[in-house]
Amino acid sequence: MESPLPLIVDVKRNSLEDGPGIRSVVFFKGCPLRCLFCQNPETQDPNVEIVFSARECIRCGECAIVCPQGAIDLGFSGRIHREKCLRCGRCAGICPGKGLRRIGSYYPVEVLTGILLQDLPFYRHSGGGVTLSGGECTMHPDYVESLLKSLREKGIHIALETSGYFEYETFKGKILPYIDLIYYDIKIADPEIHRMYVGKTNRIILDNLFRIARERGIKVYPRVPLIPGITTTMKNLKEIVDILCEAGVEAVSLLPYNPMGMEMFASLGRAKPALPELFMRPDQEREIYAIFTKIIEEKERFGSMAEKSFL
Repeated sequence: MESPLPLIVDVKRNSLEDGPGIRSVVFFKGCPLRCLFCQNPETQDPNVEIVFSARECIRCGECAIVCPQGAIDLGFSGRIHREKCLRCGRCAGICPGKGLRRIGSYYPVEVLTGILLQDLPFYRHSGGGVTLSGGECTMHPDYVESLLKSLREKGIHIALETSGYFEYETFKGKILPYIDLIYYDIKIADPEIHRMYVGKTNRIILDNLFRIARERGIKVYPRVPLIPGITTTMKNLKEIVDILCEAGVEAVSLLPYNPMGMEMFASLGRAKPALPELFMRPDQEREIYAIFTKIIEEKERFGSMAEKSFL
């Protein structure tokens, strides 16, 4: 029977990159989008998955012995014949190393709350807190609401990282009242190009951005991932600036291209996207930042945004 709890991919403690201060980041499993350039493809599917790492495999063969479906093949480069696999996790459970790993664990709210509260002194000392990420945590509004209520009772600062693809009224009623800060991804302005690379149009995402921007007391920081040749075109950057100015946001963060998800695609038995496998060079980053700043500065009445463009 399927669990009523969402799967959690990881709880990353002592993070300095997902909001102010020292934070714990909860990565939820499951996302309504399928970004070609996803940095965490293991968070897309809401179900348990098994990943294989050839570097970690010692070829002991124990996994093949316990697999009830005969899906493990030591002579197969991907190790798992995915069409046979039931994702039961027996192979990962017996693996003596990290050649096979189960992605996704269930945490009752009180258990996850207890883990997050272990770092309460660090949150208070540094002005940090908890960040909910994914995947897309808004896919699990009832669970998230219960978790956030528990954290709010302790006065913990809460940030949310979201793709913006959610049902707004549910989000407003169950999640938004407990959020201090939202990092909101804006990837591609053109709806059909968005569908091509992300799997869905951006209509819901943009509608939600405008609605959140009108809410009082909520800090919203849009983020634009810089994907060479996809999000970094002059046309896309100009149209994104138009959207952000119309929404009335005062700051935006540009995220340099990160190819770290490429290997995970292969580990999940999926084809690697046709994308660069190297990080952006500093000079490439500076060039895009300069272009983006110039576009903003040309919007004369939004000069304040140009001063605070990059978080």
